[in-house]
Amino acid sequence: MTALLALQGRMSRSRLAGTLWPDSTEDRALASLRTAIWRVNQAVPGLVSTTTTEAGLAASVVVDVQNLVRQARVALQEMPPSIAPLQDVLGEARELLPDWEEEWLSGERERLRQLQLHLQEALAERLTSEGRFGLALEVALATLRLDVLRESAHRSVIRIHLAEGNIGEARRAYATCRQVLRQELGVSPTPATASMLTLPSEAYP
Repeated sequence: MTALLALQGRMSRSRLAGTLWPDSTEDRALASLRTAIWRVNQAVPGLVSTTTTEAGLAASVVVDVQNLVRQARVALQEMPPSIAPLQDVLGEARELLPDWEEEWLSGERERLRQLQLHLQEALAERLTSEGRFGLALEVALATLRLDVLRESAHRSVIRIHLAEGNIGEARRAYATCRQVLRQELGVSPTPATASMLTLPSEAYP
């Protein structure tokens, strides 16, 4: 319960109970919630604050994941992004509750995964703009390892090779992108990707 409130913030009692005990009737789920709140506040007085309709963590509680999300958003809003904040946020990123199997965690994990992917792409772009091609490529390839179907990550790799003047490497990266997308999704790269080499997508074997 405390983990769910930490990740999603204040919630209505009915939604909280339904999320935690989806297979119970509403009355039983609400009863279980009342018991859970009582037990938590017995262990840590005042940790969960409640009204007749809502529950949430006390305002004094600091949630590391929420701090990480705020820092990531600030880092991404900088134009152009600064390297140090991006690296700091990525350095703090960890898998969210890796040993838990609750269904409600899937959405939270995906939210953090997407944030990490965007952070890594922004860092690769910034490193490229500063001519630090080796580090930029390392970050871009790490992004592809997280999601090989992410076309924007393939574009990052191609962009780095082009910036470094390695046309052959850029073409190989494009060919890899096209092969992966066709095999896994049955689609060709978008015009935004194909146009990076100023040649139509069919020009490559």
